[in-house]
Amino acid sequence: MSSTTAVASKIQEETAGPLNGYVVLDLTRALAGPHAAMMMGDLGAKVIKVEAMDVGDDTRGWGPPFVGPEDDPQATYFFSCNRNKESLTLNLKDSAHQEKLVELVKSSDVLMENFRTGVLDRLGFSMQRLHEINPRLVIMSITGFGHDGPEAHRSGYDQILQGEAGLMSLTGSGPEDPQKVGVPIADLLSGMYGAYGALAALLEREKTGRGQVVRTSLLASIIGVHAFQGTRATVAGQNPQAIGNHHPSIAPYGLYGCADGKVQISIGSEKLWAKFADTFGLPAQDPRFSSNASRVEYRAQLNGLIEQAFGEYRAEELLSLLDSAGIPSGKVRSLEEVYQWEQVKSQGLLVEVDHEVLGKINLPGPPLRFFDPASSEETTKTRHSAPPLLNADAAKIDRWLDSKKEERR
Repeated sequence: MSSTTAVASKIQEETAGPLNGYVVLDLTRALAGPHAAMMMGDLGAKVIKVEAMDVGDDTRGWGPPFVGPEDDPQATYFFSCNRNKESLTLNLKDSAHQEKLVELVKSSDVLMENFRTGVLDRLGFSMQRLHEINPRLVIMSITGFGHDGPEAHRSGYDQILQGEAGLMSLTGSGPEDPQKVGVPIADLLSGMYGAYGALAALLEREKTGRGQVVRTSLLASIIGVHAFQGTRATVAGQNPQAIGNHHPSIAPYGLYGCADGKVQISIGSEKLWAKFADTFGLPAQDPRFSSNASRVEYRAQLNGLIEQAFGEYRAEELLSLLDSAGIPSGKVRSLEEVYQWEQVKSQGLLVEVDHEVLGKINLPGPPLRFFDPASSEETTKTRHSAPPLLNADAAKIDRWLDSKKEERR
């Protein structure tokens, strides 16, 4: 085999994803845990989603919107976090089903769960027992407020944690207008941190031969992204508050009106400020605007001048001018516009899958791409499976478990 052919063959293998060959046992439900497991599936892992008998994951009933036939409606919420998975229903209180869970644990690399603390213990599957069954197992666990501490018992729902972890106090038109983020960001972030932790534990397992327990929470995930707002509080002793669509530490940076709509600009350096001011005839050397710190202090006055200048332009004309001048800028798109945008399609952020009830549908795609450094060929996994129907893969999983049992004999 020539070196070129070998590289091509290797690339073809890698399109299955970097986690091809790993098995994730997904015991989670709702959004945080399922999002973590989906991320692993997007990377090529075999993900077995264990669902409650008859009803399945809660999100199968979260709607509207529902799509498909009236006698078999499909919740689009469920579609958002369950692509690239197989579905199996189990009653974890039933002894026969517990035995099947044991077999699944034996054959898995990662187990993901987001039960309330203590539930798995009561079912007979404590962390200790899971590791006795499979010492190489990585266990990733997500809770609302953390697994221990004085408020560990509290149920964790996204919007509650957005408020409790301070995010809503930073979001909105002002201090008296707390707003949640438009997506369940605490759930999504905890899922991302969970997948990130699971991958780190798998990497360490390569050195130690043993798995470990990875824990995160919705509370931790929000605090983990406080970024400069967090250090404003912990280091500068400030209490950050919402200020609408403008940056608290950089000016001008935010959303501005123009003749027929709104545009966004980001002036992150003095060089950009000079270019921006020159383009629109703004007084760059005015002492109120001569440094970023001054511009932040006099933001209201500066914003008034900017909107006065922008008022002479329609949005598309203004965006073209800003782009020509090298000023970072953009529009506010609707989601309909986003998924019709050629740039989004070019990045693989819209994938087509074949659903058993709906046929071919489009889903938001995975955010990572992979490339072979020698050939520059893309090795990203491109074939994805639709979110599964409830218990659709039971027979397939049984056959797979039988094959794993044979391997262990």
